[in-house]
Amino acid sequence: MKYLFDNIKPVNKEKILKLVEAQTIQYNKDIDILSGPKRKNYIALIESGSVQIVVNDYSGNSMIIEDLKEKDVFGTLLSAIESDECSVITKETTRVTYIDYDSIYNSEIVKNESYVIFIKNLLQIMTSQINSKNDRIQILSKRSTRDKLLEYFKITSQNIGNKRFELPFTFTDLANYLCVDRCAMTREISHLKNEGFIKINNRQVTLLY
Repeated sequence: MKYLFDNIKPVNKEKILKLVEAQTIQYNKDIDILSGPKRKNYIALIESGSVQIVVNDYSGNSMIIEDLKEKDVFGTLLSAIESDECSVITKETTRVTYIDYDSIYNSEIVKNESYVIFIKNLLQIMTSQINSKNDRIQILSKRSTRDKLLEYFKITSQNIGNKRFELPFTFTDLANYLCVDRCAMTREISHLKNEGFIKINNRQVTLLY
C-alpha cells in the first residue's frame, strides 16, 4: 500500500505539512470524527490508530464501507463520508492529520522536489482507492452470502498474491462489510470449510480452490 509520504524524509514531510497548513488532531477510542465541526474538501491521513467508515440505515443496521489503519488516507473526494448516515469511528486512540485540497494547489511550492513526490503518492493512493471500491462493488453485486464470501476471499487472495491470508475483520465486522447476516455467514463459512473450499483457523484463511 502506498503511503502519502513514501520516499520523503521526515524533515521534508514536516515542511510540506507546514506549507499546506495541515492540522493534526488526536481522538479517543469510539469517537465519531464526523460529529465535530464539518470540513470541506480535505484529505485525512491516519498518523496512528485506526478507523472504520460506517453507514447506518434507517433501520439502525450498520455497514462497514472501509476499514482503515495507520498511514491510510480518506477524505471528502476519496470516501463517501458526506452523507448524514455516514460515520467515521475510531477503533482505538487515533491521530489524524487534515490537509485542505485547496492548499495542495499552491503554485509557490509545486516546484519543490519532495512536494512533487507527495503529489505523485497522492495520485497513486487515489487510483488504489478507486480499484478497492471497484472490488467492493464486485463483491456486493453477488446475490448470495456464499458467493459474496467466495468473491471476497478470491479478491483478497489476488491482491496479496497468496492463497493464505489473515482476515482484517472480526466475523461481525466482516458480515457488516459484506452486508449479510452474521449467523448466516458463519454457517456458510462452516459449509465452505466442510466442502473443502477453504481451511480456516481463527482469522487465518487458506483457499483450496
